[in-house]
Amino acid sequence: MLSVVVAPWRRDPLVLRNARVPHEAASTMKMAVLAALYRSGLDWELPVPVVNRHRSVTGDEYANTRDWDGDPLPWQRLGERVPLRWLAERMVRHSSNLATNLCLSQVGAAAVAQVWQRAGAVSRTPRGIEDKAAREAGVHNRVSALDLVLLLESLEPAVLAMLEHNAHGVDLAAGLPSGTRLAGKNGWLPGARHSAAVIHPPDAPPYALAVCYTGPLANGEDVHDPAARLLARISAGVWQRRHAIATAAS
Repeated sequence: MLSVVVAPWRRDPLVLRNARVPHEAASTMKMAVLAALYRSGLDWELPVPVVNRHRSVTGDEYANTRDWDGDPLPWQRLGERVPLRWLAERMVRHSSNLATNLCLSQVGAAAVAQVWQRAGAVSRTPRGIEDKAAREAGVHNRVSALDLVLLLESLEPAVLAMLEHNAHGVDLAAGLPSGTRLAGKNGWLPGARHSAAVIHPPDAPPYALAVCYTGPLANGEDVHDPAARLLARISAGVWQRRHAIATAAS
């Protein structure tokens, strides 16, 4: 299943393909966690213990798997205390699963649900990364391409600024000219590959693009994934029509 939404920034979408179809959220849910942290009023310098024990929505405890986490730095800080800001940055810049669950523990699932509600989205991401007990109980993190665009549009400038530093230059970013400014998040797992961002061409107004793919092309690898190349091709095609997007919105 391929879902695509193209919209002039904070304007009605121009392209809606399977826009409301739910997909497994993967790491795109980290944008909602970041927004919840920003709106919580918590001190960004709050020292947070780095532990690999998390409370499941079922009431049990669960842990992350080091081999499934692409960011080694939080694992090297186990047993220490680190600033909340540092965890938030690792969560969205390097897509750390461990940092995500530590951030989520600070704000709670209800605050993340409020982020989606405020955006006008029906998507919900109630559980942490690798909360297998919750998944087995039927609690899933699901997003749609339309809701990812709505989420981006609802974010404060400071939150969007943090999303400009994604270290993974794949998916939508790979289909753009080098150095193109964008703010967003991608995510992948076996069977799913997604990316959503607001893109700022130097010669046209910004636009939002969200692509969600669920299917056999997605092998779960960070770079060498046929689904990643698919998202890059779609991004490149939309980029070629950036001036038409601006004209249609005027």
